[in-house]
Amino acid sequence: MFQFSANTKNKLTLIAKALSVFLLLVIVSYFLFRSYFLEKTIAKVQEKLKDDYSVELQVGSAKFIGLSGIHMESLRLIPAGKDTLLDLQEFTLSIHVLYALLGDIRIERIALKNGYFQLTKKDKVLNYGTFIGAQQDSLSDEQNVGQEPLPKAQNYAKVLYKLLKKVFNQIPDEVQLVDFSLRALDDHIYVSLTWPNLLFKEGVIDANMQVVSQNQSQIWKLSGFAFPSDMKADISILSVDSSRLILPYLAEKFALDARFSSARFLVNNINLNGDELQIDGLANVKSLLINHPKISSKDVVLTEFNFDYLYKIGENYVSLDSSSKVMVNGLAVYPFIQFTNGLDTKYHLVLKTDVMAAQSFIDALPDGLFSHIKGMEARGNFSYRLDFFHNENNPDAMIFESNLQKEKFSILKYGEANLGKMNQEFTYTPIENGRPMRSIFVGLANPNFTPLQNISPYLRNCILTTEDPSFFYHRGFVTEAFRQSIAKNIRTGKFKRGASTISMQLIKNLFLSREKTMARKLEEIVLVYILENNRIVSKDRMYEVYLNIIEWGPNVYGIGEAARFYFQKSPDKLTLSESMFLATLVPSPKKFMWRFDKAGIVKPYLGRTFGFLSTKMIYRNLLLPDDTIGLTHQINVTGPARKYIIKSDTLVNDSLLESELEFIKIGAARDEE
Repeated sequence: MFQFSANTKNKLTLIAKALSVFLLLVIVSYFLFRSYFLEKTIAKVQEKLKDDYSVELQVGSAKFIGLSGIHMESLRLIPAGKDTLLDLQEFTLSIHVLYALLGDIRIERIALKNGYFQLTKKDKVLNYGTFIGAQQDSLSDEQNVGQEPLPKAQNYAKVLYKLLKKVFNQIPDEVQLVDFSLRALDDHIYVSLTWPNLLFKEGVIDANMQVVSQNQSQIWKLSGFAFPSDMKADISILSVDSSRLILPYLAEKFALDARFSSARFLVNNINLNGDELQIDGLANVKSLLINHPKISSKDVVLTEFNFDYLYKIGENYVSLDSSSKVMVNGLAVYPFIQFTNGLDTKYHLVLKTDVMAAQSFIDALPDGLFSHIKGMEARGNFSYRLDFFHNENNPDAMIFESNLQKEKFSILKYGEANLGKMNQEFTYTPIENGRPMRSIFVGLANPNFTPLQNISPYLRNCILTTEDPSFFYHRGFVTEAFRQSIAKNIRTGKFKRGASTISMQLIKNLFLSREKTMARKLEEIVLVYILENNRIVSKDRMYEVYLNIIEWGPNVYGIGEAARFYFQKSPDKLTLSESMFLATLVPSPKKFMWRFDKAGIVKPYLGRTFGFLSTKMIYRNLLLPDDTIGLTHQINVTGPARKYIIKSDTLVNDSLLESELEFIKIGAARDEE
């Protein structure tokens, strides 16, 4: 035990009294002058907002409450000549005293009553644009001073982790919103979120939110918990009745109708592990309905969508880890997605499934997305894996591998698309611009129907060369063609090349609509795989049906009609030149007349196309060199098509025709695996 002399005790007592008096003076001064300093601080903020951002800050009254609280009334932020940004009748804020003494300002409580915060855009004028512009100008000035080199790239995982910690630390322990709204106006599109009485306290939230847009008003229920200091949250959004909740703004802006009955968002862990930031959690949506003209002509309904995620962020990459799992109606898919931005910019995508029962897959298909497959019954199992890799600096080295492994798979019953009908005579009704055309009987009772062996081998081989050279060898798809198509589209930044096989064209024409939707394309892929990998129809029969139903001109369907429409002869009598001419019509059959000049003579560009085709066909042993002796692009149209030949010649027409040579080259290269 320490012992002090009487003199020392007196000195310590004196020091203690002096400190007590000093602290008392500080406290008294704080309470006496803090209102003065508050007014000065508000005045400085008002001056800075006006000078730097042309924004007026109005404060009706301001005062301290308690030890560390501030209460303001009639608080408004008004950008010059623009809509009010913030309007509050009452604003209350208090900070943690202990953290403040340590130099770390953290908000303890915030209350907003009777007011709104709004973002507006009217004729490209933003009421928040002055803040964005000022930040960009400041950044530009900093980078241009003395033309100094930019600093060395930082570790984005660490930067993001620090930013997240800073943001979460600024979330108050208690938040109260009373009749407070968040509003947005995008030209004519209006959305408002209003909380009549929201209280977030001790990590718990339970409140209603009114969601209003042009076409609806709904009450959403928010519940769950959040612990900002631990960077954890589990929030659910529910409907107060049995109706689906409608996501606002999307319908008016993007024609997307999206609705759900409930949603849950869980952030389980945010952790910096060495140089890698990991974020894992869960997102769950039930009874999700989506409707968009580019997705499907029907409502797409997902009974349940579940996403277990693990994101990893490193110094130069962002990835969704392969341990993540997406479940749609009970069907599990394991995705891996990684973006790397180093010396090369790389994209890597892997999708894989477990071995699953074929019938389970069919039953899990969302309503509205696979209507032609619904009702199908199958047995056996299968698994699937897709691997895609792209390096922006070397697009031609792209990896695209699609692999489906099946075990004792067979179809017991077809759905709406009865693929087996191609083995019999049937009636085909073409669809054009959404309207059914005249029906065509595919069978010998139709005098224009031509069996495959009665079609000129020149025509058969020309069509294969331009449309699908490896048709008799592939199983519905040409993986290398897909890879080359994706690589070229990425390289050009435009959709210039497809990879459609004859099998895909056949399925599209016979069983699907012509609508350009994601649903139709997905159905096309699934139906082609089923058709080609279950020996439902022979290749010869598929090709025979194809040649007898495709369009060759205005209201001209099938090779029998085409041969007579252009040349007044049967398909078995077609010459090499006539066959090449007909093969070039398949991509744009209604534009055949633009191949002729004002005098009705075939334009010279077609000669180059014929030369290219003949070279390819000789290379593939589809022609003998002697077959091309005397080959000419100058054909004699003698049938009814002659009256359609337009006696005009324009630069536009020529440019359209010149593009066909490139199309022919694309088609002829599809079997280069």
